[in-house]
Amino acid sequence: MKNTYLTGYLPVVSMLLFSLSLSMFTQKIMISLFKKVSLYNGMLEIFTETEVKLTIILALMLLFFMILSTLKVIADTVNQLSLLFFSKDTTGELLLKTRSSSIIFFIGGLLSLISFSSLYGILLIFLVTAVSYFIYSVYRMAANLSTANLIGMISFQVAVWAFFSTMFALAGLKVYNSLLGNLPL
Repeated sequence: MKNTYLTGYLPVVSMLLFSLSLSMFTQKIMISLFKKVSLYNGMLEIFTETEVKLTIILALMLLFFMILSTLKVIADTVNQLSLLFFSKDTTGELLLKTRSSSIIFFIGGLLSLISFSSLYGILLIFLVTAVSYFIYSVYRMAANLSTANLIGMISFQVAVWAFFSTMFALAGLKVYNSLLGNLPL
């Protein structure tokens, strides 16, 4: 008997693994920045070096976990909206078919720990993992969808993620330009 809830914890573990690898990378940058502005020695007067590093890692893990959780909520919403618009499934069988594909993100999270010293490595692993998850999910749903519905579902998801990526990039550029504009030169 196969239990559908067997892999229910994998998304949380995957987010924790990706958060850990990102926080380990960012922690090195923050400590070097703290040393440059002479804040690190002051922190060492109050805490030990291990406590400082652990506190920074835990705070960064919380931050990255919140970001990844937000992305997961958006991804689940986009996936279910695309199934609402382009699927005739009313019982949720297609969602159950894709539930086991969370193992892909778990493996990606484990691989990201190997590459914690390279931001590009972590981001590349995350991108490859997300694309692999999407391809596998579409493959699992393809048998129950017509070709037109499958193309519509893929197009909808690509369009929504392109929209979110563009808006995020534009907001980042706006913040960057306003920071540069406020610097005294």
